[in-house]
Amino acid sequence: MPEPNVPPATADAAAAGLEPALARLRDAWQVQRPDHAQRRDDLRRLRAALKARLPRMADAIAADFGHRSRHESLLADGMTVLAAIDHLLRHLRGWMRPRRVGAGWRLWPARAQLRQVPLGVVGVISPWNYPVNLALIPLATAIAAGNHVFLKPSEHTPRTAAFLRELLAEVFPPDRVAVAEGGAEVAAAFAALPLDHLVFTGSTAVGRKVMAAAAPNLTPLTLELGGKSPAIVCADYPLERAAARLATGKWFNAGQTCIAPDYVLLVGRGRRDALVDALRAQVAARYGSLDGAAPDWTRIVNDAQFARLQGGLDEARARGCEVLPLAAGHDPARRLFAPVLVLDPPDDIALMREEIFGPVLPLVCVDTLDQAIAFVAARERPLALYPFSLDRAAVEAILAGTVAGGVTVNDTLLHFAAENLPFGGVGASGMGAYHGRAGFDAMSKALPVLWQPRRSATDLLRPPYARIGKLIGWLLR
Repeated sequence: MPEPNVPPATADAAAAGLEPALARLRDAWQVQRPDHAQRRDDLRRLRAALKARLPRMADAIAADFGHRSRHESLLADGMTVLAAIDHLLRHLRGWMRPRRVGAGWRLWPARAQLRQVPLGVVGVISPWNYPVNLALIPLATAIAAGNHVFLKPSEHTPRTAAFLRELLAEVFPPDRVAVAEGGAEVAAAFAALPLDHLVFTGSTAVGRKVMAAAAPNLTPLTLELGGKSPAIVCADYPLERAAARLATGKWFNAGQTCIAPDYVLLVGRGRRDALVDALRAQVAARYGSLDGAAPDWTRIVNDAQFARLQGGLDEARARGCEVLPLAAGHDPARRLFAPVLVLDPPDDIALMREEIFGPVLPLVCVDTLDQAIAFVAARERPLALYPFSLDRAAVEAILAGTVAGGVTVNDTLLHFAAENLPFGGVGASGMGAYHGRAGFDAMSKALPVLWQPRRSATDLLRPPYARIGKLIGWLLR
């Protein structure tokens, strides 16, 4: 989604190219809405086509990033999509089946049910950080719900966008799934289309623009945004174990993850140096010196993102923060950004105001758990929250005192992979949710249907009401 300075004429030209594609998708859906057999066949063919192309997928993503850990791509952009499709296939028939609900005794003998009916054409605007995962999981969910799909992949990963276009063209006819490629002007026009539902994954700032663009059409939205996702390490939790799990969550994909721990709240100032040492040891064990090949350390996606991260560090140093690089090999020419800690930063620097989206981890020390809870509660609601404690009461206190999009206790990231858990933000971190049943319901309409038998109470409820006044009085009781 672009900044507001996109020229109107450019946006109009982009929209002119998108509207015929949307019309084809909608017309085809009106003619033949996908039934169970069609949805199941589509999902199976999508799964098979992606699985056969996993090496090409990893190559395309690596080319876009300059270098990306092949195993991270296979896990985060391959395995997650295949697992999501498997879950959809396993539950699709049951989710499509009408559900009986009570009509209430006052309407007896009527019967009531809910039917999940497709919406029409679902739009998906996907980001660059997990360019296959965050495109294909909502797309597959929309297909499972019986919709046609219009996808706008990120222009910041053009090789992966081309991979997605070719993959989807093989699996789907162009009037069932279409792909729109282009830059800011295309994204602006796409968000303004009269879609039946729109899924956007990206920053909070851009999410506000998407919401404004969709408002004239009253397009329903699922906004998966970001924010400052905290990890709270309580005084009882072993620091070596916390460091290992924080390292996975923070430095997977070089921190370019919307649910990565954005900062750590450490309860107990006296344990700070021990946590720093444990995190440094984790970097050495996992990646070694970044001066070498470091095959599992992913690059920053482009120069603009690298400069943004570097600017945040420069501001922290200028404000007197202690900045601790955890590995050698920081190299702007290769967009190789070494993992770094920032100790006890002030609240008003960019690293504490904005989502970091990189391998920079602020560490804030507090004296008590209550202070940690108050710190989180005083800020915008995060997309993810990570409490670390072996004391169930402490975890329950954190959950009772905060509001977040999702929680993994004593680990990081993993709630995203639990298909039975809805994934979504709250407040500044998003609205709505998808994954599994939550996504199926979000991309369909729960249609209420009341079945009236031959005889009905309404046969009695007609003027003159005086003749049934006692009956009405009894019903009102």
